[in-house]
Amino acid sequence: MASPDDIRTAREVSRRWPLISASVGVGLVVLLGAIIALRPQEPFAVDAEWMEEIVEHRSPFWTVPALFFNYVGGGIIGSVIIPLVIFLLLLAFRRPWGATFFAVASLLSVLAVQVLKHTVGRARPTDILVAVDTGSFPSGHTANAATMAVVLGILFPRVWVWCAGVAWAVLMAVSRTYLGAHWLSDTIGGLLLGAGVAIIVWAPLAHRLARESALPHPFLRAPAPQPPPPTPPST
Repeated sequence: MASPDDIRTAREVSRRWPLISASVGVGLVVLLGAIIALRPQEPFAVDAEWMEEIVEHRSPFWTVPALFFNYVGGGIIGSVIIPLVIFLLLLAFRRPWGATFFAVASLLSVLAVQVLKHTVGRARPTDILVAVDTGSFPSGHTANAATMAVVLGILFPRVWVWCAGVAWAVLMAVSRTYLGAHWLSDTIGGLLLGAGVAIIVWAPLAHRLARESALPHPFLRAPAPQPPPPTPPST
């Protein structure tokens, strides 16, 4: 039988590589931001080519869902209301550590995005279909979506949760470039940053989150035991 020390060591190893990978991902975002800040304010070749292709294929059929993603992925709706609803639902389902994980990861992701935006100061594309603030790198909408996808995937480890989360984050990234709000590299940076921050926050909370997820569901109680049938009277 494994000792408590062996179990603790195994848990530390299981967290080590995700933490290292996430740290490398965040480091790559910082490096990419430094390259953008030090070079002339011109897009990378792949950014320009992707934007030309996107603009060429714009149509009302694609604009409507892109505007939907813009609406729910940022501003008051995406930055305050949706995260607050998720936080309160986690508390309602008696997942206080899960709610803490989600709140801390979301706040740190937003903070990291804003620091990089103001530090890098990258100019946005010129053909923009929506109102935006200053600073193009990284994409805040995409970072928020990636953070949410990874956090919910960790808290509810189901294939469909991960698939839905990945689809949401990728579609958010594509919609940001379609609307001309970001270059392609901005959205890649947002994906790496949002996912990386979520995993870095998860590592020190992993043990508590695992214990919490093992608790019985408050709304799925086992049925009460039925009394045994009465025994017939003896004759």
